[in-house]
Amino acid sequence: MSFLKAEWRKLAFANYTIDPKLLQKYVPFGTELDSYKGKCYVSLVGFMFVNTKLLGVKIPFHSNFEEVNLRFYVKRFDGEVWKRGVVFIKEIVPKPALTFVANTVYNENYETLPMQHQWEQNNTIKKVVYKWKKNNKWNSFSIDADATSETIAPNSETEFITEHYWGYATVSQNSSNEYEVTHPKWEQYAIKDYSISVDFGTLYGEEFQFLSTKKPSSVMLAEGSTITVESKRKLTFKK
Repeated sequence: MSFLKAEWRKLAFANYTIDPKLLQKYVPFGTELDSYKGKCYVSLVGFMFVNTKLLGVKIPFHSNFEEVNLRFYVKRFDGEVWKRGVVFIKEIVPKPALTFVANTVYNENYETLPMQHQWEQNNTIKKVVYKWKKNNKWNSFSIDADATSETIAPNSETEFITEHYWGYATVSQNSSNEYEVTHPKWEQYAIKDYSISVDFGTLYGEEFQFLSTKKPSSVMLAEGSTITVESKRKLTFKK
């Protein structure tokens, strides 16, 4: 049985090119940075968890909720194939129980903050907004996109960003947690406009403050799907 099953919906991505040196201390042992056409990315991602079940059970008041995270991309060769995965600088959710489970079980870095979202659509525009409050200041990420979805092109930047199917988290200097995330290929919506008002330094550390004024190299909106998060596996490596 999967550890978690849910739907991830209306995933908003703001992708920033970044100096790989800034991420090296966050790279879990046994993995290495992944890149697209020589570029290293961090992504601000906002989305909704819908119909969430933990070990097959719906937890009251914890089925539908927002998440915003800052993540980057890694890969690990398991002896046969390259596993492409993500590492989270921090994940923000509105429920303390979610933070406790994720930090305790998966060694992730979750934080509980007040959050809001807004979804609107007419015949031509789909509007998606995610907000989260830190130190009495609201941060926000909003997108206006086409109302009709389209296929994500093979070998595109969007495919690279959306199709990393493993998660990695540091346990110690010579061990990491690995877990699989499953979902079908997603559809995307063409972007018309976007707005980002985020205090990256306060939220994620001073080394990321420059992102507050940096223009993202790309912005994406994916529809999402049903997903599963499988049970973790601890990887231990010899130095």
